[in-house]
This record gives sequence, structure tokens and C-alpha cells, in this order.
Amino acid sequence: MRSMPCEFVDMIFADPPYFLSNGGLSYRNGKVVSVDKGEWDKKCNYKNIDDFTYDWLKEVYRILKKGRSIWVSGTHHNIFDIERNMKILGFKIINIIIWHKINPPPLIFKNKFRFSHEMIIWASKGKNDYFDYDSMYKINNDEMHDVWNLNAVMKEEKSFGYHPTQKPEILIERIIKSTTKKGEIILDPFMGSGTTGVVAKKHKRKFIGIEKEKEFFELSSQRINSII
Repeated sequence: MRSMPCEFVDMIFADPPYFLSNGGLSYRNGKVVSVDKGEWDKKCNYKNIDDFTYDWLKEVYRILKKGRSIWVSGTHHNIFDIERNMKILGFKIINIIIWHKINPPPLIFKNKFRFSHEMIIWASKGKNDYFDYDSMYKINNDEMHDVWNLNAVMKEEKSFGYHPTQKPEILIERIIKSTTKKGEIILDPFMGSGTTGVVAKKHKRKFIGIEKEKEFFELSSQRINSII
């Protein structure tokens, strides 16, 4: 990101590490599996989580155009630290979207409420943020709420390979359509499986993706290049 000029992109979607990888267990496809996502998701591999969060947010603030949007996904493991650092840097929080997953995995240990949502902070750099109210209204013929009832990733979206934190296209589509126009530039600094790039290309937006894991870079490249 440091090689990019100031105020270069029109929108940012960021899906940073949630730091969930703590040796616990989860369900996937009806089987009990490790909750660990990879070395990139383990707190022990970062000198200071707060410094890491501040540093990447500071850089995207510099790159983002004035009056434009950033969306950052998370759970309680990371989202409140992200919100605090966003406010320090000068981002204006607009909404905190609740993505309610219609089909969440069941609990293994029956000692808590079932986990069924993630949070997405929508914020802007400065005032006069762009928002396509009309296109969001048309989805349900009503003003859209800040709780989105959406499925997790569909099976066909995983045809190029597996990523442990892949986001569904319908979620990213809503984000992109609500805060960008055709031809504008979208940045995803934690590209992962490339969903942001896939949706951006489908809807005639330009895309920049950054991914440090070679395996996932190749996966995302295949997905994005498959879109004609």
C-alpha cells in the first residue's frame, strides 16, 4: 500500500485477521474440525495487535479519497479494536452492519448461544460520503436495515478451492453497489479468496487486491480471471 499515491481509491473493503485461531474446535460440513485458520490468524505471530491494526488502517486512510467509504468485517475478537483505531485516525463511523448468517454451524459445546453473525463497520473519510440509497431501497422495496439476513458462502463460489474465511458474493455485492459507481477503484488489502475482485469485475468496477499468502493469491487470481 505504501507504493500507492494518496487519495487514490474510491472504496475499501477489508477482511483482516479475526485472531480466532486459538486451538479450539468448530463444525464444517458436518464434521468437527480445528478452528485454526492459519499462521496469519494467530496472535502469537504479531508483535503487537494494536500496532498492526493502527498501521494498516493509517495506510488505507491515506489511500482513500475524501468523502469515500471503507468497510471492515470482524467479530468481537477484533472489531472493537478496529473501531477504536478508526476513530483515532479520523474515520467517521456511519453504520455497524450485522451480517446475520441464516445457516450458521451448530454449537459443539452447549454452554453458550449459537454464533450466527459477524459485524461490518461502514465508515467514511470526511463528509459527503457517496451512498446509492435508491438501489438499496429497490432490493426489498423498503429502506434497508442495518441487519442483513444472508446465507454463508454458496457451494459454487468455492469451486476454485477452499479459503477458511471466504465471504459470500451477495454480501460484497451489496457493499460495492451501495457505495461505488461503475469504473471506480476498489481496494481489498486482505484479498483472501478474491470475492471482492470477483464482484467488482462483475459490476464493472476496477479492483486492486493484496494478499501475502501465495496459495490464496493463486486461488483469487483464478476466480477473478474466470469472470469474462
